[in-house]
Amino acid sequence: MCEEHRPIEGSPDVAEVGTETDGRGGETVVALRDVGVHRHTNSQVILSGIDWTVRAGEHWALLGANGAGKTTLLRLLGALMHPTTGSVEVLGSRLGRVDVRELRARIGHVSTAQRVPQDLDVHGVVLTGHTGTVQPLWRKYDGEVRRRGHELLAELDIKELADRPYGVCSGGQRARVLIARALMAEPALLLLDEPFNALDLPSREDLVEAMQRLADSRPELATVTVTHHLEELSPAVGHTLLLREGRVLAQGPVDDTLTDSWMTGCFGRRITVVRHGGRWAAYSGSHLGS
Repeated sequence: MCEEHRPIEGSPDVAEVGTETDGRGGETVVALRDVGVHRHTNSQVILSGIDWTVRAGEHWALLGANGAGKTTLLRLLGALMHPTTGSVEVLGSRLGRVDVRELRARIGHVSTAQRVPQDLDVHGVVLTGHTGTVQPLWRKYDGEVRRRGHELLAELDIKELADRPYGVCSGGQRARVLIARALMAEPALLLLDEPFNALDLPSREDLVEAMQRLADSRPELATVTVTHHLEELSPAVGHTLLLREGRVLAQGPVDDTLTDSWMTGCFGRRITVVRHGGRWAAYSGSHLGS
């Protein structure tokens, strides 16, 4: 067994990957087959042998230590880069055989690193999701588009912020504004790159509740959320993919993957996972081998 495949003491054998789907058999939104990404400058392997399927209506958490390859994997799903090896199909289109600009318009992407004009009002920020631009293109936003922007703000429970400058909104409010912006294009796939970053407890809970409402109101929407904390997962998250050193350690329903042994194997520390009322928490003891 190669070094990068060797299971950590206390974790299941890496080959015993969890069940991939819960049997709902929804339409395939993402299909990765034997995907690898190598850094050309020094031949560093960032991702290797990734097989993964995301179906309509599924909500996935993407977990792994820093440097595990989460950001690179999310960039593949967002059609922001191409794999070095293997195939990536997103919304029925294979990367390398499709105009990625058109494909990106059908994918919602939320990141706290997104460039947003700080002095633009919240409703204007949401409208830019219609054109996929940083700055608003006002002539492109007719009455119907503007109405939809207000509806999305209401759906995310922030309609009172419509006229407030984005730059003075709190971190939790900004996160929900960016989700509303991403939903303007009616995406079938929503990618969330650490949307809870630096949020306080009330803001985190507001966002968790917002994600739960989205799952309830949009049954066909698939989401993938990158996070470092299980407490940030809404009860709607039903699947997990665990990455370790650029490889899939485990994937499948949360009941099979968010376990002490799999999380221990993923992060290299003895981790205890707790579930209560549909919410998750994790804490760690001493480092393995210490």
